Amino acid sequence: MKWSRPRRFAVQTRAFARIVAVVLPVVAAFAFPGGVKAASSDPIAAYAARIVGDRARTRIVMEFDRKPEIEVRYIAKPDRIVVDLPSTVFTFPDADLQARGLFRDIRYGSMDVDSARLVLTAERPARLVGSEVMANEDGKGYRLVLDAEMVTAQDFEKLVASQAWNGGEQTTAATRGDRVGGSEQASPGAFVIAIDAGHGGIDAGAAGAATKTAEKEITLAFAKALKERLKPEAGIEAFLVREGDEFLSLSERVTIARQRGANLLISFHADTLGQNNIRGATVYTISDKASDRMAADLAERENHSDAVGGVNQSTEPAEVSDILLDLTRRETQAFSISLADAVVKSFEGQVALINNPHRYAGFRVLQAHDVPSILLEIGFLSNKDDEKLLLDPAWRAKIADLLVAAIKRYRVPLVANGG
Repeated sequence: MKWSRPRRFAVQTRAFARIVAVVLPVVAAFAFPGGVKAASSDPIAAYAARIVGDRARTRIVMEFDRKPEIEVRYIAKPDRIVVDLPSTVFTFPDADLQARGLFRDIRYGSMDVDSARLVLTAERPARLVGSEVMANEDGKGYRLVLDAEMVTAQDFEKLVASQAWNGGEQTTAATRGDRVGGSEQASPGAFVIAIDAGHGGIDAGAAGAATKTAEKEITLAFAKALKERLKPEAGIEAFLVREGDEFLSLSERVTIARQRGANLLISFHADTLGQNNIRGATVYTISDKASDRMAADLAERENHSDAVGGVNQSTEPAEVSDILLDLTRRETQAFSISLADAVVKSFEGQVALINNPHRYAGFRVLQAHDVPSILLEIGFLSNKDDEKLLLDPAWRAKIADLLVAAIKRYRVPLVANGG
């Protein structure tokens, strides 16, 4: 069939479905006295839809009057996610499902009297990490929640190769949103650490007051030093979230950490302040409410990184709100605080710290609900003494050593409990 743009296609589809719903039972009464199956004459209704997301993660929610059975497939060239539905009438406004985030085009409509289809054409390779049909809380209707996230081109090719796409027939290889690991997976049982070098690419970050050295260069140097220092540590595997001078949105950084199964995320930064006499390291954890004005201002600046790279910050998908997720988030926050405390203890007497060195604010890069995370301001480029240290390889190595000691201290109770 010929696929048109979403608005015209959806309008034609709804008109066709209504005609089918009225005419088919009459025809069937004469042609098939025994009747026809319910899907042909009684399509379900998709009466509401919404989409939120960014270039790393996107969520689509569709509301139905009855429970839909779905199948999900992947097609390449162009990269598409196909969701097969039973006979469906789409009654929501076309504007409610306009392409955004991971998707550059969204089309939906009837395939025949027994089936309909939702086709999501991706801006970049993507997969569904969740495709769940849930009953609405008020007991009226159901909602289909599709959670998509970015994936490497190689992983998308594996998804396509692992299934038997034949243009519409049901196949046992169809995926139902199972989580697919990244190309590089850690060894079984390894304690995995995601090391995030703040900023990168078009987002240079702050600049040294004297040398004008870009923050993105300093953070990458510290990230590489920590990864190298962790190599000989038994049972620990570390990887760089950003390996070169590239721009990654904050959401992409979180997604990469989760895809690689990180047990910890450490994000390096070296900011500037208006007061050049303030110096020393600070460790931040996430919180809806900032510990102080300085923490709030810093979080606002760091979160502005997405805007520097042209990323819309207002379309990030909200997490599913349920008791289990809330418990996971609380536990993760407790582990993040434990890691921050371990870092502060390791630094005390060895590295200059600002007063109240453990602070907190709403840093977007720390938002993974299941990965304990800290943001480490290793110093201030606005202070000449800190700037000299930030550019000193020996001091960089010292910071790496102290962080390894902190990670080991943090892991002691985890190992004792079998974690």
